[in-house]
Amino acid sequence: MDAATHRFQQARRPTFAELFTPKLITILQEGYGWAGFKADVFAGLTVAIVAAPLSMAIAIASGASPERGLTAAIVGGFLVSLLGGSRFQIGGPAGAFIVLVAATVERHGIDGLLLATMMGGAILVAIGFLRLGTYIKFIPYPVTVGFTAGIAIIIFVSQIKDLLGLTLPAGEPGPLHQKVMALGMALPTVNSHAVSVALLTIVIIAALRRWRPSWPGILVAVAVATIAAALLHLPISTIGSSFGELPRTLPMPHLPPFSSEKILAVLPDAASFALLGAIESLLSAVVADGMTGRRHRSNCELVAQGVANIGSALFGGVCVTGTIARTATNVRAGAHGPVAGMLHSVFLLVFLLVAAPLASFIPLAALAGVLAVVCWTMAERHAFAALLRSRGGDALVLLATFALTIFVGLTEGIVIGFAIGAIVVIKRMAEAAGVEAHSPLVMEDKADDANGQRTAYDAQPASDPDIIVYRISGALFFGAASSIGSLLEQAPTSYRALILDFAGVPFADATGINMIAGICRTAARNGARIFLTSTAPDLRGSFISHGIEPPLVQFAPAIEDAIAAFKRQP
Repeated sequence: MDAATHRFQQARRPTFAELFTPKLITILQEGYGWAGFKADVFAGLTVAIVAAPLSMAIAIASGASPERGLTAAIVGGFLVSLLGGSRFQIGGPAGAFIVLVAATVERHGIDGLLLATMMGGAILVAIGFLRLGTYIKFIPYPVTVGFTAGIAIIIFVSQIKDLLGLTLPAGEPGPLHQKVMALGMALPTVNSHAVSVALLTIVIIAALRRWRPSWPGILVAVAVATIAAALLHLPISTIGSSFGELPRTLPMPHLPPFSSEKILAVLPDAASFALLGAIESLLSAVVADGMTGRRHRSNCELVAQGVANIGSALFGGVCVTGTIARTATNVRAGAHGPVAGMLHSVFLLVFLLVAAPLASFIPLAALAGVLAVVCWTMAERHAFAALLRSRGGDALVLLATFALTIFVGLTEGIVIGFAIGAIVVIKRMAEAAGVEAHSPLVMEDKADDANGQRTAYDAQPASDPDIIVYRISGALFFGAASSIGSLLEQAPTSYRALILDFAGVPFADATGINMIAGICRTAARNGARIFLTSTAPDLRGSFISHGIEPPLVQFAPAIEDAIAAFKRQP
């Protein structure tokens, strides 16, 4: 394959099949044998052991019943693996959604939650088919750390009631500051038995993570806490006492009640579900890629996440997204492909059919202890501290996102944090752009000639008072156009040739090109000849489309070529 063909293949747009073929089909086309199936069975069982208590805990913390979390993991998780663009993604209810789901349930009830979940799924499908998945991954890292840490704080506060076994006479308020005040007033009702169960759960999980990391710490901790509470007849709340016995079958699929007014009412929540779901699922897929060296299909993954949310809501489940912890567990357990995720859902279904009555004995304090550990992991303390010490605006983006997530809302935190991050990047790019006048090319900047030799640049012609040379460096975009334009406009008017070199310009937007057009027209009115040198093909095409073309300007390969052309025909 020659270089030209290779460049063509790199530039070719991927086909629809290349973008949206599920990884399951790719695995089957590669050849799927008994060894791969055995690896997927073990990995799927391992993930199911982790997912069962976690899915119930997340659903309860979200203001829903525990079976809705299991339903989401069973139906949604199966569809994510069946249709997704990642080999190892595990779908299910995620801790990051607790805040949004709880707020939606409080405002619109369970039916409103299911409708918002379906609408969010439809939005995700649209985002995927519009091929916007590539751009969602551009969320700045400080924004991701900021809203994740903010969510961790909110979730932990929401678990204090069950961690301490508190009794709130008027229910738990939604806003964080009101919730903290209500919890503070209820401190005299602390249940020491609940505290002991929660601490036991946390200690077991932490101990197993340290000394037996291959063991299913969450399941072991919840099982030990449940057995202890049952044998000792501890007076604490359990799943059974709070929600009744879990159903032993999946419900029949049905549409939630809806109307035009209801659709408009839950639309903001649906958009929030779609935004967070897209970010979380693609982050999880990227983590899996980093652990395995594979590459996921972003847009295919988003379509699968959308279908999974629609399916989950049809069966009464909560929101579904890619879950980083369970996906990483799947990889570490040796999964071969998407069949592991599908089997994880099958094993959860078996748990629901066979062991649902046993779940009634699980203490809520134990599940709160599980979520406390999840919050500790979610907070990304080391990354948070590192970003606080960083310079250049990253700390500002982090703190703004963190504070807005806690005190205003998750969506506002992400959007405003992204906006501040974009402004910081624009400022950095503008500061990096510059203009260098009458600067001879040094040896390292000189392109090789046809013989592969480097020739010295003669600086003497560039010192001619009739010639002025400007070398522009950095991105020529709206953030830098004003400062660069001001420098170029300060040039003396006595020159007869203006040479603008673009060898150091990676790209230019309409604002920057319009500024160059104004400079060129001003120079032409002053009787000067204008040469544009070292313009890449795309940049030259943009110049021409904006009217920067002969006879207004002349294009030359390099500065010395422009000087020679001027000398030949002054």
